Amino acid sequence: MTNVEKMTKGSSQSENIAHGKKVLEIEITGLNALLGSINEDFDRAVESVHAMKQGKGARLIVAGIGKSGHVARKIVATLASTGTPSQFVHPGEASHGDMGMITEDDIVMMLSNSGENAELSDLIHYTRRFGITLIAMTSNPQSTLAQHCDIPLILPKAPEACANGMAPTTSTTMMMALGDAVAVALMHRMGLTKEEYKVFHPGGKLGQRLMKVTELMHKYDDLPLASADTTMNEVLLTMTEKNLGCVIITKNGTDIEGIITDGDLKRHMAPDLLSRTAGEIMSSNPKTMESSALAVEAMNIMTKTPGKYLTSLLVTDEKGALNGLIRLQDCLQAGLA
Repeated sequence: MTNVEKMTKGSSQSENIAHGKKVLEIEITGLNALLGSINEDFDRAVESVHAMKQGKGARLIVAGIGKSGHVARKIVATLASTGTPSQFVHPGEASHGDMGMITEDDIVMMLSNSGENAELSDLIHYTRRFGITLIAMTSNPQSTLAQHCDIPLILPKAPEACANGMAPTTSTTMMMALGDAVAVALMHRMGLTKEEYKVFHPGGKLGQRLMKVTELMHKYDDLPLASADTTMNEVLLTMTEKNLGCVIITKNGTDIEGIITDGDLKRHMAPDLLSRTAGEIMSSNPKTMESSALAVEAMNIMTKTPGKYLTSLLVTDEKGALNGLIRLQDCLQAGLA
């Protein structure tokens, strides 16, 4: 008998599943109640943070104690990754010197389910003394925190999902969800683009998927170019010299007329190949991609074009002029697979 079998001996699998589903049902009920509680105070909170003097280094300070403190840290991480400068401050540590981290240009958002934690009092007093906007996230509208804040975000009353109804479960789930709602609303309010979002996520899979074509493409000066009347003898020399697996046929260096790839050479292999012109051998109307697009979009075109296997795409500017070349190999090496 394995250790797992010994641990679960005498317990009912169906009973465990039932308990798990019950927890999720209770928390979903809490989230539905939270959905119905969103009102003008939520709008006021988002607008207040959006109007912060961020140019002066203002931040949204998020504070909480215990489980609320853990949720506060997660909210700070979400805010920072979606473009809102933020910082976690521990209320207890704030009473012993960390209050100096908070400036009059900042906004404080304090999390406490009960709103009556003794450790919060100094931080509440500090915001009142210096006129710092205080947003409260609490389920007790009569609490000290709710009564002394500028903007109350009141969580609806909902039972905790634990067996004795005391361990923070539903309440922390609602806090985290409300924090996500604030962060994403702010993200939309500031009009954060994919490119700006990538600045906060330079590493990992997300950063890779947000790479732009311009980050991976071979620039114009490195491209193998030829005109339609160039002999194939010269075209092959250019293809070998640039080593990008193709030669781009253009008029005036920017107007794309076609492309010659290894596949075109194989299709036209004959004794007179070297004496023919590029215009006779090239494939017309090659696939292109604007330089403003994401690299993952270019990769999708190369790998999902019906009936074709493309190893490269020509990159153009917004006016259609040749700007670069992106290869499937470059996308794979960047981890976009």
